[in-house]
Amino acid sequence: MLGLFYILLCWLAGNIIAYFTGNYISGNIIGMILLFCLLEFKVVDAEKVRPVAKFLLGSMALFFVPYGVGLMVSYEVIMKNLWAIIVASVVSTVLIMLTVGWIYQRMVHRR
Repeated sequence: MLGLFYILLCWLAGNIIAYFTGNYISGNIIGMILLFCLLEFKVVDAEKVRPVAKFLLGSMALFFVPYGVGLMVSYEVIMKNLWAIIVASVVSTVLIMLTVGWIYQRMVHRR
């Protein structure tokens, strides 16, 4: 139960930080970074968070159901902008792959 408290506390702190900084970065992302830092610096015991994290990861598919329903409601908007969505998806995927590949090669050559 303490693990759930830590996860929710980081989530809440991340959302508060995001609110006061203008919501430039999602509070969920800030909360994950906070939880990572707490775990990395051993402020929070990973064994207390592990059971809750395993349960939440195992139930993750259920968390996407509302988004799937939202996509079905927005079907007309998606169809009107389908080509823009496809082009943006392909271009962003290629750019990310090129960037990660370039960074990886630079890191390997430094060794």
